Amino acid sequence: MNQSVHILVAEDDNDINRLLCNIIRKSGYIAQPAYSGTEALLYLGQRAWSLLLLDLMLPGLSGEELLIQIKDRDAMPIIIISAKQESQTKVTVLRNGANDFITKPFDTEEVSARIDTQLRLYARMGRPSLPEVREYRGLVLDPEPRTVAYQGVELHLTSREFDILFLLMHHPKKVFAKSNLYERVWGENYYGDDNAINVHISNLRGKLSKAAPDHEFIETVWGLGYRLKP
Repeated sequence: MNQSVHILVAEDDNDINRLLCNIIRKSGYIAQPAYSGTEALLYLGQRAWSLLLLDLMLPGLSGEELLIQIKDRDAMPIIIISAKQESQTKVTVLRNGANDFITKPFDTEEVSARIDTQLRLYARMGRPSLPEVREYRGLVLDPEPRTVAYQGVELHLTSREFDILFLLMHHPKKVFAKSNLYERVWGENYYGDDNAINVHISNLRGKLSKAAPDHEFIETVWGLGYRLKP
């Protein structure tokens, strides 16, 4: 088995998901099933992936919504597998970052061949580099192992806290509205409930303050949102 090729399968139908994972494993790759768009987004934040197989009609976060969210964040081939056959659907998802489109019902050999083709093209172009390590006033964020340290001492952040800090440190001049933070980190539509954002920002600030009492890393821009303190 090729331990370096990890493929995420976002498909809510158990039987189809199992079939796709079996196709991937028979090719010698590692398959990870996800059964909703929200679950797929969570997995995408945990490691680098070699390829994403994506159904469009997913619960929680649809395939189209997930595609838009990861368009500028994740560099990997994306193959859409969907029962939708409308030409406009195919055009839209291809313009939004998908590399290929397979219509259900599909032939297993064709799926296997298209996966190999995308992986081969991806390898030929050279794997894009991951977002670089960011440093700010002694605070170091490394996106590959998803670690944050202050002056060499690691901070124990939750996944949500890491994702919030990741956004702020990679866009240091941008003010993130609560709705923007929620939709980017939680992968769900924002309906005006500030509690989740407030709790996670408060906890993150507490951990940063405990590690570096003399520094303030996150600034509240009243009426707008949060940003990395200039």
